[in-house]
Amino acid sequence: MEEKMMQVSNDHPRRSQKRRGQRFPWGDILMTLMVAVLCVYVFLSFGEKTPDEETPVRGTSAPTTTQAQDNALADLLAENTQPTASDIDWNLVLVNYENAIPENYEINLVEVAGGEKVDERIYDPLMEMLEAAKEENWDQLPMVVSGYRTQAKQQKLFQDKVAKYQSEGHSKSEAEELAKQWVAVPGYSEHQVGLAVDINGATYDLYFWLQENSWKYGFIFRYPGSKTEITGVAEEVWHYRYVGVEAATEMYEKGLCLEEYLAERQGEE
Repeated sequence: MEEKMMQVSNDHPRRSQKRRGQRFPWGDILMTLMVAVLCVYVFLSFGEKTPDEETPVRGTSAPTTTQAQDNALADLLAENTQPTASDIDWNLVLVNYENAIPENYEINLVEVAGGEKVDERIYDPLMEMLEAAKEENWDQLPMVVSGYRTQAKQQKLFQDKVAKYQSEGHSKSEAEELAKQWVAVPGYSEHQVGLAVDINGATYDLYFWLQENSWKYGFIFRYPGSKTEITGVAEEVWHYRYVGVEAATEMYEKGLCLEEYLAERQGEE
């Protein structure tokens, strides 16, 4: 910093030259020194660092204000951001009573026989499985009676089930808990991602066949009675979920449900 010394003017009229022994100007000199000291103090206090700088803790480097804000924002997003569809394999997306449909989940639907719709990526293996299942369904093609569901449709199904239990004498809270065992809460249903189907047949033998053969086509028996404590859903012999042949094969051979398979897979990573 460049300093400029100021000229201190003397407004007093010049005294007569005749007067001898004139007093030495100690006051002017003292004033000049005080101004100089003040300038040096200001320079040392504020001239070498900006207002945003902070004194670092010994042994650490001090982050700038921008870095601190960016770090805080990153931490906040990490805590509150839900997984998006791009974060996971589409065929292994977990949707259950604890896991909602991922944000920004998009589906391309295709219609199957009977008018129901499913994710177009599971159409071919689904139709192959249904064709093969005809041998245990009196040579009739099993029907998909429920595929993709909208939020509104899932809401109606859930409310209807709650109303049914209330009509039987249960309180609203009791009815809701009972309904959750049979119908997923809206936003938490596999049907809303287009990867699950409910299948009806001409004979009950169809379901035995599906349990033993669906894995060959990438489907799993999603809600066996032995896994209710894990899935949160009572046994549904008609409900099948696509996960891909590789995953379905391993689940079938190990006797795992989807939640167990994903937990085991995560533990191996």
